Amino acid sequence: MTDSTLSALSPLERLVARAEQLMQRIETVLPQPLQAPVSWDDAIAWRYRKRANGCGVLEPVRHVGAMQLSDLQNVDVQKDKIARNTEQFVQGRTANNVLLTGARGTGKSSLIRACLHAYAPQGLRLIEVDKADLTDLPDIVDVVAGRPEKFVIYCDDLSFEEGEPGYKAMKSILDGSVSAATPNVLVYATSNRRHLLPEYMTDNLAQSKGENGEIHPGEVVEEKISLSERFGLWVSFYPFSQDEYLRVVAQWLSALGVSAEEIEASRPEALVWALERGSRSGRVAHQFARDWAGRAQRAVEGRQRIADVDGLSEKAETD
Repeated sequence: MTDSTLSALSPLERLVARAEQLMQRIETVLPQPLQAPVSWDDAIAWRYRKRANGCGVLEPVRHVGAMQLSDLQNVDVQKDKIARNTEQFVQGRTANNVLLTGARGTGKSSLIRACLHAYAPQGLRLIEVDKADLTDLPDIVDVVAGRPEKFVIYCDDLSFEEGEPGYKAMKSILDGSVSAATPNVLVYATSNRRHLLPEYMTDNLAQSKGENGEIHPGEVVEEKISLSERFGLWVSFYPFSQDEYLRVVAQWLSALGVSAEEIEASRPEALVWALERGSRSGRVAHQFARDWAGRAQRAVEGRQRIADVDGLSEKAETD
């Protein structure tokens, strides 16, 4: 409304008009309810993000890390469990929420990405949620509840400190809310902690002595393990042996186009690489393979440049 229009109104009407303008401006900065994407066909994976004004949005992940189930080695038991559970889920049969725990870099998150690629043609979709945004899980579930697709809510590297609000929000979504579980939503979480909360020696002492004034110290321990118990399927991952680690190195090098002779020659350096990092895992093997393959490619390019220069020299001499 222009100033000339306002001047033609009575004082009361001008006051009402200005109040409406002020309310419209306030509404633009207030948090809005989570809205579904315009099209769910834009991506197979989505990321939940909070804007500066507190509004949550689902952003499509345009480039999902390429990973196939056949690429993952030395985790056959874990792979079978998660693939079976995911297949049950996308086929509309009963399935469990999954907690993947254990040694770092052994393929927990990679296995979830591989399942996404494998079952996306059957309607599987993934929504990644950061730990800080877990209090918004009920809103996310409400948005996807009526969709025909199957959604895995994915929380990577999940762990909590005591008193964090996301802990109770996750418990409520998994099992305990007054509302029924949504049949097209499961939670897959990875963590290096089996019980997701730090545990201390004093917890055991309090169990018998009731230290710090706790009347029922046993209930403190029960609270700490109550979240992990709400995941129906626990899948544990373990550090690789030396032979398992070298097999994974060989697999990645082969996938990067390195010859069998160079793969055999890389074994001593691969072991030193793992020793320097204090870990033998699929992640460390992949990192080494990328470094070795990159150096090998640079050496080939260097030899090619030398050959080109030699060829030019020979041509100049003949001319």
